[in-house]
Amino acid sequence: MQSKTNSFSSSDNLSIHYHQWLPDAAPKAIVQISHGLAEHAARYERFAEELTKVGYAVYANDHRGHGQSAGSPDKVGYFESTPFWNAALGDMNQLTEIIRKEHTDLPIFLFGHSMGSLLTRAYITKWGKQLNGAIICATGGDPGMLGKIGGVVAKLTSMISGKAERSDFLNKLSFGKYNDAFQPSRTDFDWLSRDETEVDKYVADPYCGVPFTANFWIELLKGVSQINSASTYQQTPKDLPIILLAGDKDPVGDMAKGVQQVHEAYKKVQIDDLICTIYPDARHELLNETNRAAVIQDIINWLDQRV
Repeated sequence: MQSKTNSFSSSDNLSIHYHQWLPDAAPKAIVQISHGLAEHAARYERFAEELTKVGYAVYANDHRGHGQSAGSPDKVGYFESTPFWNAALGDMNQLTEIIRKEHTDLPIFLFGHSMGSLLTRAYITKWGKQLNGAIICATGGDPGMLGKIGGVVAKLTSMISGKAERSDFLNKLSFGKYNDAFQPSRTDFDWLSRDETEVDKYVADPYCGVPFTANFWIELLKGVSQINSASTYQQTPKDLPIILLAGDKDPVGDMAKGVQQVHEAYKKVQIDDLICTIYPDARHELLNETNRAAVIQDIINWLDQRV
């Protein structure tokens, strides 16, 4: 595997950092990764290594405000006035365009984890016709009234503390209950995985688990409301292959209930090639779970069948 890093200038002149992992021989297809909230693309290197072994090239950008795109750990999570949601989607599309220039005519599959899966669900309504499939991992369902209340609380918090102030309160409101199902807990992030070594890596990573600003939460909750609307589901290309992956002990997906809700919504708009796979006892980060080898093999099998 050949590993490179690079960057591009976003539409609003931010430097967006990305990783490129290439197989030793010519690739048969591309997997573009959209990572989750409060983490970064470098955490997907092990997944990329497995994909490159079987002929896939892998690209993954650090979303704005995350990882190297933020610049340093003390700048992670800061959003003052930038419209994160649409800007992050634009960044992803710029990376897709870079991939197309470097690998003309090769199939491109988009993999999104957690927040990255939410962005992926929005992305495919805009640019899905340019893709050959979408892997939606550890997504969440419609938060309904709780999401609307969260949006109001985020706006009030931004008025009181300022849009650019990191909000421990909003962080606890969003993630505070995720560990409830895993008591007694060893860390604040036991909900991520049953693999304690992987959880400890996350906790020790200065680019992970950082509280974000109120403005970010306003933007994210707007995006979540948008992707869960019937009209947005209708905009998904019917011929785009989609696979949903989740653990049935993932609190982000409401212990798989939210994921099944998303699956039903895609069925309702008659996606031609639609699969939903739920892994018993698995938590949020399937690629860092104790059963990750089986998950990765399932992803490779799905990709191979569609290449």
